[in-house]
Amino acid sequence: MVQSSGSKKTVRNSDELKMIKAVRKHPKAFGELYNLYVEKVYRYLYSRVGSVPDAEDLTAQTFLAAFESFDNFREDDHFAAWLFTIARNKAMDHFRRRDISISLHHVMDKSTGSDPLTPLIQSEQLTALTKLIKTLPEDDRELLRLRFLAELSFPEIARFLQRNEEAVKKSVYRLLARLRNQLEGSNE
Repeated sequence: MVQSSGSKKTVRNSDELKMIKAVRKHPKAFGELYNLYVEKVYRYLYSRVGSVPDAEDLTAQTFLAAFESFDNFREDDHFAAWLFTIARNKAMDHFRRRDISISLHHVMDKSTGSDPLTPLIQSEQLTALTKLIKTLPEDDRELLRLRFLAELSFPEIARFLQRNEEAVKKSVYRLLARLRNQLEGSNE
């Protein structure tokens, strides 16, 4: 399915469409959609709740809710946007019960290069970035989660947030530029 957004076009994953149609015929085929998205949903939820058991539980709840309400999914929508809406709602339910914030140190893998100073420098940069991100409004943090942890495309994020794709792109790029400038300013 080709969907246009302004002058650019995006092509939905034909494998995903086949999986969706297969689930309509045989609900057991939902496992393929699960396998396609489980890691991304988990990372997204973990970045929000900061606990492995809670993220695992919320991921399971997300997929159970998606499976149970699959008949409500419209094929002209992006599956990822629909699924991440469910995940966000599950996270919000979780937050109603408690208030948790998570550091990027726990979400991102630290690379171990041959230079022993590299991990230390990366750790210091990550600490500075984490502090900057904590000062951002929730809407900006959500953009970062969706783009870099959930690995959603701009069209999927736009659908999820019910915003224009170009506006989402501009917001992400401006946000990244602002963070980069603030990081460079703090390192001088």
